[in-house]
Amino acid sequence: MAARARIFQTSAILLAAGSTTAVALPTRPIWAEAPPTKDDLPTKKPIYSSPPVPNTTPKYQSGITDPLTHTPPSVPEASTPTPTDRLEKQIRNARIWLYHQAQFAEKRFNAGLTWAFRKETDFTNTIASLAPGPETGEQLLPGLIYVLVATMAGSIVSRNRNILIRASFPAAVGITAGWMLIPVTMRNTGDLIWEYEKKVPAIADTHMNIAGAAREAYKQIRERSQGTVEWADQSAVNARKKVEHFVGEGR
Repeated sequence: MAARARIFQTSAILLAAGSTTAVALPTRPIWAEAPPTKDDLPTKKPIYSSPPVPNTTPKYQSGITDPLTHTPPSVPEASTPTPTDRLEKQIRNARIWLYHQAQFAEKRFNAGLTWAFRKETDFTNTIASLAPGPETGEQLLPGLIYVLVATMAGSIVSRNRNILIRASFPAAVGITAGWMLIPVTMRNTGDLIWEYEKKVPAIADTHMNIAGAAREAYKQIRERSQGTVEWADQSAVNARKKVEHFVGEGR
């Protein structure tokens, strides 16, 4: 009986303690302050985009002055470039300068090659234009050989004369042989030389004077030779008539 009374007493004590706890702890949460709203809750960080970088530049309100100097607070200046930045800038400028110099050298080299090729083409065309056409029937190779032989013959003939004759006589013989053997080539060569002489007026005028004097001398020599031939023919006719008359009287 004593044990059953003790169990009954323990159960009564536990039931009283549970009732006290239920009265002391209500079911609704009790807040020390007002409950938080949606605006007060912290925003969640985005998963796929980086968070915005806060602006660290200090903002100064107008009308605020330094209490010690009574001047507006100064805005911090930008940091000066470091030696590495200056070295990088110098290297970049040097690379740009070298690039421009390489381009300039390449353009000048290409221009020089173009000029050389153009001059080579002009020279080749000029030499080809001196040759006679096939319709003229003039053969260049044998004619040049004959002109060279005539020039050497003139040099041999004038080897014991003075220096003026030794210098002019072979050239005169060669030019004369050229006009006789290869007249078309000589005419083309003369026209080409005249085109170059026209670029220097003094040489062109001298050439014209010499050519005029040579033509006049040739004209005089031709007239004199024709007069001499006519006089010789007339003299021969008169001599023949006299001989015929003398022979006729002798009979």
